[in-house]
Amino acid sequence: MKNLVILGSTGSIGTQTLDIVRAQEGLKVFALAASTNVDLMEAQIREFKPSYAVMYDSAAYRELKERVKDVDVHVLEGMDGLLEICSAPGGDVVVTALVGMIGIQPTIAAIKAHKTIALANKETLVTAGHIIMPLAAEYGVSILPVDSEHSAIFQSLNGENKKNLSKILLTASGGPFRGKTFEELKSMTVEDALKHPNWSMGKKVTIDSATLVNKGLEVIEAKWLFDVEATDIQVVIQPQSIIHSMVEYVDGSVIAQLGVPDMKLPIQYALFYPDRRPMSGNRIDFFKLREITFYEPDIETFRGLKYAYKAIGEGGIMPTVFNAANELAVKDFLSKKIGFTGIYEYIEAAMDEIENIDNPSVEEILNTEAHVYEILKNRFK
Repeated sequence: MKNLVILGSTGSIGTQTLDIVRAQEGLKVFALAASTNVDLMEAQIREFKPSYAVMYDSAAYRELKERVKDVDVHVLEGMDGLLEICSAPGGDVVVTALVGMIGIQPTIAAIKAHKTIALANKETLVTAGHIIMPLAAEYGVSILPVDSEHSAIFQSLNGENKKNLSKILLTASGGPFRGKTFEELKSMTVEDALKHPNWSMGKKVTIDSATLVNKGLEVIEAKWLFDVEATDIQVVIQPQSIIHSMVEYVDGSVIAQLGVPDMKLPIQYALFYPDRRPMSGNRIDFFKLREITFYEPDIETFRGLKYAYKAIGEGGIMPTVFNAANELAVKDFLSKKIGFTGIYEYIEAAMDEIENIDNPSVEEILNTEAHVYEILKNRFK
């Protein structure tokens, strides 16, 4: 029996993780954490009966505690609550599906408590990979990727000698705007950007997919997960989202992982690794699929990927600046304060203004996030 701590249980990854708990034997929910969705958290508590529940938002914490006072569950609040459930002896696997840099400190706590990490929080490695990966090695903790692309790379590397790797081929769907010009992007609305052609994801990730920022974040994440240089990671547009990523070896062989676009597959693989469990759902019908196509990404139009490579090339605090600027930009785009290409303006402005810091600490990472928000709010009033 594996006891799960699910950070971000009311989000897309969290709810799909709970679907797997419903479908598979051998999994038990030890703790749940969310930010503000009290209704769904209450329902999850009553169904899965965890020992702990955390609400990051203070008002949500107070409301949840009142609602579930008839249930045997410890309700905790904020960052202290997240750190407590990640350190508690009852949990085995911590699914890090929180959005944003609030995932860094709980992940560190879980590693120090010798928990297996099922990683779905990109920001943890994007901003603090230089801290997280050495720490995991020091404590002998496995970090298992939940993103479909990183799971595909992980699976394609299984059984192979890492020294024989030539490059990683990180696939992308291209999002809803593939083929459009930069001028056309200026008129794209929130509703347009949320119409992803293949995947069902949360709003933030869906917008990031449309800008190709998401793929840029995945490049940075892959660098840390697989200990490669960013120059050895090539992004390939594969619109059908059937090939989730590939690995090329020194002899020219390419190993790929294929499957239908379904996040439950990489989630379940991480939860039961190294075993595989049967899973219901669709399968690839190659006779209906007929073809798989590939394109080179247009980084001058979809500048999120261009800025990501720039950030990882400069290193230090720059991936944090890139990530923080994008987070604020997506928030402002979703609230219709800025247009779609305004997301790129935010990122470029922040990266131009912030001075780099080599080997930043967690405190410097979090302070830089706040500094980026302050700069951008002043500049784009």
